[in-house]
Amino acid sequence: MSDRPNILIIMADQLAPAFLPAYGHKVVKSPNIDALAAEGVVFENAYCASPLCSPSRASFMAGLLPSRTRVYDNAAEFAADIPTYAHRLRRLGYRTVLSGKMHFCGPDQMHGFESRLTTDIYPADFGWTPDWDHPQDRPSWYHNMSSVTQAGLAVRTNQLDFDDEVTFMATREIYDKARGVDKRPLLLVASLTHPHDPYAITREFFDLYRDEDIDMPGPAIPADRLDPHSRRLRHVCAMDALPITEQQIRTARRAYYGEISYVDHNAGRLTKALTEGGLRDETVVIVLADHGEMLGDKGLWYKMSFYENSVRVPLIVNAPGRFAARRVSAAASLLDITPTLVDLAGGRSAEVEADGRSLLPHLQGRGAPDETVAEYLAEGAIAPIVMIRRGSHKFVHSPADPDQLFDLTSDPAERTNLAAAPEHAATIEAFREEVARRWRLDEVDAQVRLSQRRRRIVDEALTRGEPKAWDFQPFKDAAKSYVRNTIPLDDLEAMARFPRVEP
Repeated sequence: MSDRPNILIIMADQLAPAFLPAYGHKVVKSPNIDALAAEGVVFENAYCASPLCSPSRASFMAGLLPSRTRVYDNAAEFAADIPTYAHRLRRLGYRTVLSGKMHFCGPDQMHGFESRLTTDIYPADFGWTPDWDHPQDRPSWYHNMSSVTQAGLAVRTNQLDFDDEVTFMATREIYDKARGVDKRPLLLVASLTHPHDPYAITREFFDLYRDEDIDMPGPAIPADRLDPHSRRLRHVCAMDALPITEQQIRTARRAYYGEISYVDHNAGRLTKALTEGGLRDETVVIVLADHGEMLGDKGLWYKMSFYENSVRVPLIVNAPGRFAARRVSAAASLLDITPTLVDLAGGRSAEVEADGRSLLPHLQGRGAPDETVAEYLAEGAIAPIVMIRRGSHKFVHSPADPDQLFDLTSDPAERTNLAAAPEHAATIEAFREEVARRWRLDEVDAQVRLSQRRRRIVDEALTRGEPKAWDFQPFKDAAKSYVRNTIPLDDLEAMARFPRVEP
């Protein structure tokens, strides 16, 4: 068994673990992910570093919190001088490849990947910059409830076009590895945009479910009992703009479940390619997502909060020849991925600057801390919001809002905020002191606002005259594709065929 395995990361977008059978869901059908979980290490309490796409993904790649990557929101530049796991594994001799979404903003669209097989589904510019100086203004480009009111069947969507391409290009990369095009170990990230809203999927996957089988979300919390951040999210996503019917909620959830099955189908295509290429035993497969999805729970949709459905993510590590199947209940984080990958690749995670820690002790069945932290610095916030998850407690703090404390063992649905209870006063005080030690929230607030103001100026300027887009442009050398006269035909066909035949 190689001490530098191939690594395949299958990344979904906006997939809450609560909706996967591997985490106990009774309706969704995801047999390929189920199989990976049955033979793998399942982290039952894994969290993102921020419940929003770009901040989470930058933290996932760098192992640093958003306040350190400075990727505060979906339009903040990911600086080219921040080392990612792609840089680190490339230094260790890996071929590093990205197929799909990573939502990099700014001129650097590679961040350590040697090869990028597709463009991104989302823009790389500063056009989606939030404005904390005017929180009452709802951005016209942000989420609204059309994803729910228009949910259901589709023949094609942008997202289907994108993920079909992502999966095709990633499986082709696996077959190229099997054909011996490059002898280096492979790090391949296949990053899908499903099951992110809008909730629309083809009949093949929609009809895996019936309306009567769809479980409905927990009851909505009346507006006057919502925490201030949730009330702001209802405003920024126009959740109160029109009434939502029970049937619309049911249809949206049914389509979301169908999208999960579509993700699972593509995961199966990727693992099948590994098996057919003879690479399965030498490949660590990791399944994860950038953040979760509220899907109507508490009357909330999408993400952007520190409720479990929004901030918790699936994390499955499958390498049966290396790690015995087990379930890990201790808290883990996407911040832990970079140091973990460095360890798996034969490097030293102790030398990695990171806010996370290697999960290798968990993978090997040894003890490790049961805690993680996260931040939210984007739409709906008016000041930094931070989370500490330790043991059964989740503590959420913002200078602008009342504290929240949940006991996830006795109250997994997070219906009872314990922060004001006298018997928890000592716990609250200890968490507040820890927040003060970990963060200088006044400085973070100032940095976020300054970044937003600068980016709005830059964006306004760059949209005047002739724009020069930062969006990644995939390039393929047609002179080296398929059949060309630079290689004898018999030799070319022999090299391209798998299993290889003698010319």
